[in-house]
Amino acid sequence: MTITGDLLIGARDVPAKAGFRAIDPARGEAIEPVFADAGPGEVERAAALAAAAFPTFRETQPEERARFLENIADRIEALGDTLISRAMSETALPKGRLNGEGARTTGQLRLFAQMVRGGDWVEARIDTALPDRKPLPRPDLRLRHVGIGPVAVFGASNFPLAFSVAGGDTASALAAGCPVVVKGHPAHPGTSELVGRAIREAVAQSGLPEGVFSLLTGTSNELGGALVADPRIMAVGFTGSRAGGLALMRIAAARPVPIPVYAEMSSINPVFLLPSALDARAETLGRAFVGSLVLGAGQFCTNPGLVIALDGPALDRFIAAARAALGEINAATMLTPGIHQAFGRSVAELEKHSSTELLARGLPGEGANMCRAALFATDAKTFIGDHALAGEVFGASSIIVRCADEAEMIQAAERLEGQLTATIHIDAGDHALARRLLPLLEERAGRVLANGWPTGVEVGQAMVHGGPFPATSDPRSTSVGTLAIRRFLRPVCYQDLSDDLLPEALKAANPLGLRRLVDGVSGRTDHG
Repeated sequence: MTITGDLLIGARDVPAKAGFRAIDPARGEAIEPVFADAGPGEVERAAALAAAAFPTFRETQPEERARFLENIADRIEALGDTLISRAMSETALPKGRLNGEGARTTGQLRLFAQMVRGGDWVEARIDTALPDRKPLPRPDLRLRHVGIGPVAVFGASNFPLAFSVAGGDTASALAAGCPVVVKGHPAHPGTSELVGRAIREAVAQSGLPEGVFSLLTGTSNELGGALVADPRIMAVGFTGSRAGGLALMRIAAARPVPIPVYAEMSSINPVFLLPSALDARAETLGRAFVGSLVLGAGQFCTNPGLVIALDGPALDRFIAAARAALGEINAATMLTPGIHQAFGRSVAELEKHSSTELLARGLPGEGANMCRAALFATDAKTFIGDHALAGEVFGASSIIVRCADEAEMIQAAERLEGQLTATIHIDAGDHALARRLLPLLEERAGRVLANGWPTGVEVGQAMVHGGPFPATSDPRSTSVGTLAIRRFLRPVCYQDLSDDLLPEALKAANPLGLRRLVDGVSGRTDHG
């Protein structure tokens, strides 16, 4: 499949008149071809096509929609090394990592297909009429969930497949019956085009309206703003910086008809080392921590940017092991020159801070845009009193907070903003302290882990990849796992409609075989 640099607006290719090139971050060199910079006209066309496609697409049968999602997965897999090679050149990520991410991308598409077939996402509820109820009769009430409308999806820089053009936001929106207009990330436009063409082929092969999918590329903030401001866009999925997410939220809130923005923005993913666990396995924990910290050059949403523990010999052993491990870590290429520059500024600010101690750095690198990992330490009083130390550094940098006692550990936990994850390492002797911490962590994180590390997000039924602000804009949602579909659905209640006018999900005979809640009883049977 040839990469042209064209915009993919429905079934039409729009050539580049002027635009931008991808950058190979390992070499600092531009990569052909030139990619089109979309403008207001292209946003208008893509949004209009999406709005036109929505009435048809939202009413597709579960089997038809499931096959469409599986078709996308098949076509992405068929790209093979063409896709992986292009992604490697645009991101400097290793082949093994990208192969794994590709499997995750197609796997979550198939997981959503399975869920669509099952039908539980419809959440059909029926309260049958009670005409003889006193003092007032009850009408016949039937509820189902339908797609919210066309969705704007913003590709993320750090996962060029799993959080990009065919990533979780796109998969969950399509599963909900919502057309998608993707604003591709300019860091990997060739990768985006290849995947976008695979989706477009699946749209055509499935006989769906062309507006079910479009891909817009460009480097300007104005492009994303115009897409969110378009009145036909009804929801937004975003993974990126806090500044970017907040900007989109302001645009969405200022519209004549405001819309929800589901933004994943920032998290430092605190790790609490409780005393018994730390004393029992300080060295093992120190080495494992570094492995999680430097994974992907620290450019995961869930790298541990903060460690909180009681000061003492056990913590000293942990630090010694972490320093030794970090001293053997080679610098890794970061995703873009801009990300590398921001990382360098953040580390330099921590080095200059009057109350932080630089404990260790990873090995320096000789190539372009290299991330040299950094580990700092401070005391709990400083951390609690200095808001800047709780900010995210996107890259392999972390701070160890030395607590004088359990009270300071609790205060440090209370100080935290909303997080994607919070981790506790515990042994049997730590359960009393863990019981004090857990309610605080539940209030501040979407996922609480025990005796593990936050990097690595399982795509499943029970996963939550979200959390209180500023981790995400809406703590009730997740961007990973099948629960993500709820972001792009809304309930509709039908009162006293005759059976022939009802949608199939709510007809008396239950022709779709859905599990439904009928008069408070769950089952898949019809009702007479």
